[in-house]
Amino acid sequence: MRLGFELSLQQSQKLILTPELRQAIKILQYTNFELSQFIEEELEKNPLLEIESREDNAEKDIDLDELKSGIDWKEYLGKYDDISYSSYKEDDSNDWILENYITYKTTLKEHLLFQLNLTLFDEMDKKIGEFIIESLDENGYLRITTSEIANRLKVDEDQVENVLKIIQTFDPVGVGAKDLKECLKIQLEDRGIKDPYVFKVLENYLEEIACNKLTKISKELGISIKKVQNICDLIKTLEPKPGRGFINSSDDVKFIKPDVTLEIIDGEYIIQVNDVTAPRLTVNNYYRRLLNQAIEEDIVKFIKCKLDSALWLIKSIEQRRMTIYRVAEAIVRYQRGFFEKGKKALKPLSLKVIADELEIHESTVSRAINGKYIQTPKGIFELKFFFSRGVLANQEEISSTSVKSMIKELIESEDPKKPLSDQKITDILRKKNIKISRRTVAKYRDELNIPSSNLRKRY
Repeated sequence: MRLGFELSLQQSQKLILTPELRQAIKILQYTNFELSQFIEEELEKNPLLEIESREDNAEKDIDLDELKSGIDWKEYLGKYDDISYSSYKEDDSNDWILENYITYKTTLKEHLLFQLNLTLFDEMDKKIGEFIIESLDENGYLRITTSEIANRLKVDEDQVENVLKIIQTFDPVGVGAKDLKECLKIQLEDRGIKDPYVFKVLENYLEEIACNKLTKISKELGISIKKVQNICDLIKTLEPKPGRGFINSSDDVKFIKPDVTLEIIDGEYIIQVNDVTAPRLTVNNYYRRLLNQAIEEDIVKFIKCKLDSALWLIKSIEQRRMTIYRVAEAIVRYQRGFFEKGKKALKPLSLKVIADELEIHESTVSRAINGKYIQTPKGIFELKFFFSRGVLANQEEISSTSVKSMIKELIESEDPKKPLSDQKITDILRKKNIKISRRTVAKYRDELNIPSSNLRKRY
């Protein structure tokens, strides 16, 4: 074997992602919220960028492809002198005052402290009550023993128990309980329930209620199953987490701004990409004039660099807009039956089908539908909703969403005393020539958050 060093040329193809191309890919994948944040950051970094006003939209459009090739910036800026540029201005009307959009929600502890100050007047009792209220968790349960409270405040435990009993009469009913059973018991007493069997069931058979084992409860207590059913129905009306109505979940609330709007006018489907989610950008008029003036070479270089970046960003956002539009249009065209007949008419659809139709890559379709929503006459849907796997039926495929809709309808129309088992649902669907296994039915039922037949049974 001969070893040695030598130089040779080899031709190969490689895909190199430029920073601009990476940016375009990211912009396509952004949700409207992420895009608005990104645009805000770019507006801060690039002085040449500004949001185009509505008046500008009516003016002459700029051909970005023409500008990117062989650009003479001074000539370009002189060529479009007739275009008016205006800065983005906030509406001066009172409707846009920030205070109009700020809400404050009373917390559970504030609600209880307010009632405490109206109920107790003894200073020590107030102090004990405040300590108890501050020791409650977000659901209203007391996670510390009365003996611990007594030791910390150097008072008798009986005094703490008395104050706690008063707090347990506050709204919401059930607050201050040490566990679930005590919480539900407080609510039953507040409703004036006197039936001893109700309290026996509550005390000893909570797990059986959860598993719908009513026959066992009936036999052990020696009462009719009908009465057990009524007791269980009563217990299920109680609130297991009395404090959850005061939990401030505003941080978890997500307001959806649809990226695409679909309107059906005289049988024609009109699709429009919402400009609110991706405002149109333009070049600032001040820097356009500045570049035309005789200034230092470094300044000209800086402005040209920022202008190049601005134009690429504008083009990327416009390309994102067009890609989302084309994908949404293809989806609506393919799933037209859904908008006419509902979920049952939803067809199985894959990314590859849309990608092949639009002659783009599947990853591009995936990015275009990621976190994007469409507003339709039937409601607001994530674009991913229209993509689902197929189940064989009558020698053709129907979507899994359609099958779930059928399962839900079957369960809603079942006899509650004889609920349909997963196998029975499977048999019914097979009679309709829908080939599906029992395990798949169970899976779809779980995804619909529908309990099993044993838990749905009524007596």
